[in-house]
Amino acid sequence: MKTDLSGAEWFKSSHSSGQTDCVEVAWLMGGQVGVRDSKNTSGPALLFAPGVWDAFANGLRAGGFGSQS
Repeated sequence: MKTDLSGAEWFKSSHSSGQTDCVEVAWLMGGQVGVRDSKNTSGPALLFAPGVWDAFANGLRAGGFGSQS
């Protein structure tokens, strides 16, 4: 299944230092979350179901995944 991302509004984290090694996120239809490489905006994007993205974000907030919050 192919998802049309042409109208997606991509953004970087407010914690991004403006360097080139970043990911961008977009809130999509149906609650999906898109993630792509900011250096290759025409390249592929990963799509996550809302619950999967929430679990990931909550894990980061809790200090998981070796994050440095």
